[in-house]
Amino acid sequence: MNILLLGSGGREHALAWKLAQSPSCSKLYASPGNPGIAEEAELVSLDAGDHAAVAAFCKDRAIGLVVIGPEAPLVDGLADSLRGEDIPVFGPSKAAAQLEGSKGFTKDLCERAGIPTAGYIRTTSLEGAATALGRFDAPYVLKADGLAAGKGVVIAETREEAEAALADMFGGGFGDAGAEVVIEEFMTGEEASFFALTDGAAIIPFGTAQDHKRVGDGDTGPNTGGMGAYSPAPVLTDDLQARVMAEIIEPTVRTMAAEGMPYSGVLYAGLMLTEQGPKLIEYNCRFGDPECQVLMMRYQGDLVQTMLACAEGELAKLGAEALTFDPQAALTVVMAARGYPGTPEKGGAIDLADSEGRGAKVFHAGTALSEGRLVAAGGRVLNVTAMGDSVTAAQAAAYSAAQKIHFASGFYRSDIGYREVARERG
Repeated sequence: MNILLLGSGGREHALAWKLAQSPSCSKLYASPGNPGIAEEAELVSLDAGDHAAVAAFCKDRAIGLVVIGPEAPLVDGLADSLRGEDIPVFGPSKAAAQLEGSKGFTKDLCERAGIPTAGYIRTTSLEGAATALGRFDAPYVLKADGLAAGKGVVIAETREEAEAALADMFGGGFGDAGAEVVIEEFMTGEEASFFALTDGAAIIPFGTAQDHKRVGDGDTGPNTGGMGAYSPAPVLTDDLQARVMAEIIEPTVRTMAAEGMPYSGVLYAGLMLTEQGPKLIEYNCRFGDPECQVLMMRYQGDLVQTMLACAEGELAKLGAEALTFDPQAALTVVMAARGYPGTPEKGGAIDLADSEGRGAKVFHAGTALSEGRLVAAGGRVLNVTAMGDSVTAAQAAAYSAAQKIHFASGFYRSDIGYREVARERG
């Protein structure tokens, strides 16, 4: 089967790496890809916003499955356009992708379906937001309603910080994403990520992970798209996972189907594990980045057949027993360019040396080739990923590999997985 993968980041490199391992994969194309993805796929130039051009390419190359990596093309409705041409797609429709495309949409759905989440208010004006702040206690959780590349959330410790952040949001600091803002109550607990696959009817759990959003060690500094992750997340016990499925995932899928927006693809729930139980922070309509990297390191099933079953409504026939994971832990460390999450320094030379091997894999996230040399071309540049019998062992292997990479203008956190490492040490 010929497959087209859309995207260019570390998530897509991990997907390309796993898709290429499938016996069902005859030819893998990727657009726009990156130098790492080029080792697994033939790179092609397609504008994901030009739905007709993507469909024409698929028909010309007899593409049997399109995998849409990032959220923007899903929110834009690319999956609908391709399905309209009878091209199988892994990823939700435009209507279903509102789960990520609009924070307010998801909060309202949670209210309708009785899904546990933080209390909230939606507002479309600075004046309304200022009034709404009075209904919450500090710290304040402020979210741009639309897509903001993982950076549209502000935790404000004081009323003054909150008012300044709201002025930035409504003043265009997050573009169109900030035209509406969701203000939420602050939830206390530990965050974790839960993944499930669904074709709109059948639902199968697809692993757990924990991400590290803050840029600095000890979870300090501004939020980022993610500075590292590990899987599985032992804090999500079997009992908690059963509650997440029963109280959050299943009601979401049922409600979406009942309201004429059946969800197909991966459903990624960001959770807060509170004293009252797991509560939904937000949904993503695609694999997390860098959570995808650790999930793909552990996944032992045939990813092509798994995604095709979702795309064709055959997930129940595939069965949960086909979705197997290595019991070992996987951990990934994000190497970012100096300046991230602000304006990153691009063009820095990268030498991967002998960083791979002994169970380690380096996924390219923001790289390019310049005069034959690998250079930084984005904020998050590399994802150094490794396996181990424990999170402690996986952490040691990942940092051992990271230390072998020469990237003078790069940096990374030194404590990815620290909570679980502390628990393992007792």
